[in-house]
Amino acid sequence: MRSFASDNNSGVHPAVFEAMQRANDQHALGYGNDAFTERATAKFKQLLGDDIAVYYVYGGTGANVVGLSTVTRSHEAVICSDGAHIYTDECNAPEKLIGCKLLPVPHTRGKITVEGIRKHLHGFGDPHHPQPRVISISQVTELGTVYSIAEIREIADLAHEYGLLLHMDGARISNAAAALNLDLRACTRDAGVDVMSFGGTKNGLMYGEAVIFFNPALARDAAFVRKQSMQLASKMRFVAAQFEALLTDDLWRKNAQHANRMAARLVEQLREIPEIKFTATVDANGIFAIIPPAITKPLQEQFPFYVWDESTNEVRWMTSFDTTESDVNAFVAAIKQALREQVPG
Repeated sequence: MRSFASDNNSGVHPAVFEAMQRANDQHALGYGNDAFTERATAKFKQLLGDDIAVYYVYGGTGANVVGLSTVTRSHEAVICSDGAHIYTDECNAPEKLIGCKLLPVPHTRGKITVEGIRKHLHGFGDPHHPQPRVISISQVTELGTVYSIAEIREIADLAHEYGLLLHMDGARISNAAAALNLDLRACTRDAGVDVMSFGGTKNGLMYGEAVIFFNPALARDAAFVRKQSMQLASKMRFVAAQFEALLTDDLWRKNAQHANRMAARLVEQLREIPEIKFTATVDANGIFAIIPPAITKPLQEQFPFYVWDESTNEVRWMTSFDTTESDVNAFVAAIKQALREQVPG
């Protein structure tokens, strides 16, 4: 089976598998007190700065929860897109475990703006009102779009003007950096991000994400929050070894560039088909399009993918580091065949 449903459905990069095997060849101290974790953190520091704090966790929801929990208190609030993963797709985990209110902002294809954020910037010092503490954005967004550096900086400047922090859900930050043709530091720290989730699972890891604090003072309680959030891996070396491999020789970028190229290739081949209506620009490795309802199920039986909006039959197609040109060609051929065979609804 080859899937276009999610980059979560991809396999594990061979170099990552080999790194896990090396970590398995010997015993090591638990809970991150091992050489693999030390080396992975050194790699992150080479890319993002020597003074960062890095905490490894199991998954994306855990990374967002740990990052946000560490920098907020229960009377505070997180401002985010009303389509954000923390708002719509994490089963209320942020609100339950962070204890904060999430304040939604209407988005345009996944992005929020300073104009939308400003409506929540009031009530400071009022004990009857949740106190804004963090603005959270996703990069790449849930709708496949990529914030420009100028857009991130504008939101960061607004946050800092009001004494707030900027959090980035970077589940696909590697794809964004590849799309912008910039290094990771330029896309995060230098753009004003204070804390971020750094995605690994969607870019070649078996499992594992990292929480990065660009100001170590913000991470004062992170070790305790991670443990209390059940995100402290006893055999942490198997998470860290994967990141060491991903951050070596720019593998993170190569994987993301390939995924982005496969998305661009798929779009290029589909543009000639008038029945396919693209609903957004393809900035990274996510494609959103409206297709005839009659071909959806036949296609999903061959190549799994998600219907994003049932009312319009907007679908999402995701490519990944191990999507091949043959996969793309076969998917396009299947679409064309389904269109020829479709039965009017």
